Amino acid sequence: MKSPPVFSDGRGPSHTKKRKRSLCLDQSASSGDSSCQKRPRTEPGLKTPSQSGTVHSGALHELLDKHKLSLRTRCEHVTEGSAGAGSGTPLNRIYTELYITEGQSEGVNTQHEVVQLDTAAKKTTLHDTPIKCQDIFKALADQQKHIRVVLTNGVAGVGKTFSVQKFSLDWAQGLENQDVSLLILLTFRELNLIQDEQYSLLMLLRVFHPTLQTLTVEKLAVCKVLFIFDGLDECRLSLDFHSNEVLCDVTKKASVSELVTNLIKGNLLPSALLWITSRPAAANQIPPTCVDRLTEVRGFTDAQKEEYFRKRFSDEDLSIRIISHVEKSKSLHIMCQVPVFCWITATVLEHMLTTEQRGELPKTLTDMYSRFLMVQTQNKKHKYHKGHERSLEELSETDRELLLKLGRLAFEYLETRNIIFYQEDLKQCGLDVSEASVFSGVCTEILKVEIFQKLLPVYCFVHLSIQEFLASVYMYHCYINRNTKVLEHFMFTDHYPSLNVFLSRAMIKALQSENGHLDLFVRFLYGLSLESNQSLLGGLLGQTKSKPADIQRAITTLKDMRADDISPDRNINIFHCLMEMKDHSVHEEIQEFLKSEKRSEKELSEIHCSALAYMLQMSEEVLDELNVEKYNTSMAGRLRLIPAVRNCRKARFKRCGLSVTHSDVVASALKSSPSHLKDLELSHNHLQDSGVKLLSAGLESPNCKLEILRLHSCQISDEGCAALVSALKSNPSHLRELELSYNNLQDSGVKLLSEFLGSPNCKLEILRLTLCQISVEGCAALVSALKSNPSHLRELELSYNNLQDSGVKLLSEFVESPNCKLEILRLNGCQISVEGCAALVSALKSNPSHLRELQLSLNPLQSSGVKLLSDLEQSPTYRLDTLST
Repeated sequence: MKSPPVFSDGRGPSHTKKRKRSLCLDQSASSGDSSCQKRPRTEPGLKTPSQSGTVHSGALHELLDKHKLSLRTRCEHVTEGSAGAGSGTPLNRIYTELYITEGQSEGVNTQHEVVQLDTAAKKTTLHDTPIKCQDIFKALADQQKHIRVVLTNGVAGVGKTFSVQKFSLDWAQGLENQDVSLLILLTFRELNLIQDEQYSLLMLLRVFHPTLQTLTVEKLAVCKVLFIFDGLDECRLSLDFHSNEVLCDVTKKASVSELVTNLIKGNLLPSALLWITSRPAAANQIPPTCVDRLTEVRGFTDAQKEEYFRKRFSDEDLSIRIISHVEKSKSLHIMCQVPVFCWITATVLEHMLTTEQRGELPKTLTDMYSRFLMVQTQNKKHKYHKGHERSLEELSETDRELLLKLGRLAFEYLETRNIIFYQEDLKQCGLDVSEASVFSGVCTEILKVEIFQKLLPVYCFVHLSIQEFLASVYMYHCYINRNTKVLEHFMFTDHYPSLNVFLSRAMIKALQSENGHLDLFVRFLYGLSLESNQSLLGGLLGQTKSKPADIQRAITTLKDMRADDISPDRNINIFHCLMEMKDHSVHEEIQEFLKSEKRSEKELSEIHCSALAYMLQMSEEVLDELNVEKYNTSMAGRLRLIPAVRNCRKARFKRCGLSVTHSDVVASALKSSPSHLKDLELSHNHLQDSGVKLLSAGLESPNCKLEILRLHSCQISDEGCAALVSALKSNPSHLRELELSYNNLQDSGVKLLSEFLGSPNCKLEILRLTLCQISVEGCAALVSALKSNPSHLRELELSYNNLQDSGVKLLSEFVESPNCKLEILRLNGCQISVEGCAALVSALKSNPSHLRELQLSLNPLQSSGVKLLSDLEQSPTYRLDTLST
């Protein structure tokens, strides 16, 4: 079998058990104890010895040449299964350029990565500048900055390790980045093995790269060094960037965690370059202040998917048939952004199209992974038993038990969110290590560093989704075979449930999981309930087959499932589970709904709304307006429509019960690349300060282009206002209208808001602050800010605040300023008497040209105040269109 195009990436949370790892290594290298001052980062233009042209000695040249040869041997082949280094497919033969962009589409995304792929699938590339992996440290044409630390994000299997290998191989072959003298490739998977040991940096290099045994401090000092740390999400080190000891001596011993943090912060080897790769959810372990460039590996574009399949198969007709089938299935086409899934798809479809294998080509993920497991098992049988191909129905009891043990391993560690394992992990699940390694495509023994080959092998599945599929196979087997102990632990039930209850409880648990790490697992569970997939997997699950009536009950329960307190993004997984069960009724009904000219007459259920949100979000056409009040559905249904906010220009979510849960979805729309949202109405919702803080994270994104924001009656205090102001000050140039009326901002909140208004970057034209508990003190701060930056504001509403005459006198000073461009001023119910009115009239007479509307209703003006306003109306300079008293 051809090798996978990219290796698996793991998860970040610490393992449930702490393990002491010891290696029998020579640790006799010198260790310095001298203290040092923290060194500054190398400034642009400041040359290190190697950069300034220092000639390497013959001995150093020989050392570096040996290191390049070793690294070339390590990287020039993509290893397959448990094959050792140097075997497999040549990397350059199958390499397809990946799509890498600067920046990140959304902050730290903790959703299930299949959900992230859904969102990424329709991103336009016009707004992004692609970067080749060889150019990761080169500034773009419009940039003038020194790039020392690069952090690259991407979902599991999207090509991060693949890119690292290509970069390293090109360097080792003398093709790219030859200004770098020494490239050190390290994985956190390896570093985890010595997390409890003490090393100097020099010792660490010798441990992981034996060719550097003769590298000395003096030789290192004249090298331009590049460190690559691959797989931050697999890190089990405690990376403490605040309390760790400062180190700047490469011979001083410290923990591995301290060595890594000091390298990243620039204390150790401050001129060294660093490249760190991670899955998105773990990337926030590195402080943003330590990162000079943030990039994202997005996997394959549509054109690159085609290129991959064409490169893989010499038979052009076969590649065309595979490409055509992938394009017809939305879920398969989206998943093929990930190179590993392209490999899985190619493996399955090549087998089905070139053998006598009969049956419909897989259209769902469960279909594809069931076929993949069958193909892997058949390849194993062919390789080791030299017999005819067998189906999973014909598996021996030993092989069946082995697969189920792999499933148990997958399931138990999926629950703890680990995808890297050691020998004792396998043994706890009853797996014999030598037997497990036979399944080279299912359970991969990773032996990336020679020194560990006989000491401590590390295992992982080819891809996270393979682990999720095998976990679901194991769980379904436990259900079929009434393994009540496992069911009780997973579902907290003391009796054997019906199929409908079993599936619905699994769905509820998945919906309640913190970041959706069980979403794909439960999607597979529903897919496995179909008789077609059960037949494909043969005796692996058990002999009981699902009855049509049971399947229909499960479908009906899915459609009626209520999860009002769950993020609407997560509820979309219910719709995906229906598709895995090959029930297309909801999908077809929504397609008809979108074609209908009488949409308001069509009543939508909650599952309809989840499906509609998904389809609108995935549409290539940007929705002009999303107004949930226009849809004939329940309040819960309207909330499920919210994910469509990512693909619209105007969003109206007035009085629809939004809470903190939904604020996060709206914030993600503001962060997305590109962000289409220009006009956002969130008034009369229970957002509170916590919701506004989440929203502010979206507002401060450089992708945010919002022009109108309405937060009328959202229970915001000065705390929420502080977060809002901080975000607007960091990204203020687009906002033109801000509505904060009927919130408890008080003077403290308005003072904070005034800091934004006084900023020269503020372009606000409309500001509404009705009934915000503002007094003279707050009004003074507001006026001071407006006088320092007055040219843009056209409308100011301060009605029903306790401004009194002293506050209005301050406002009058602003109104009479020649820089004031106010056209609308509303001061209803502000406790203004004749004294304040007189100041305002005087200001209008001196600068009357712009104001067109003035509202002073419900103020104790008395007859003398009214007379002053009447006199103003008779003035030849009077320009008001509306005067309300």
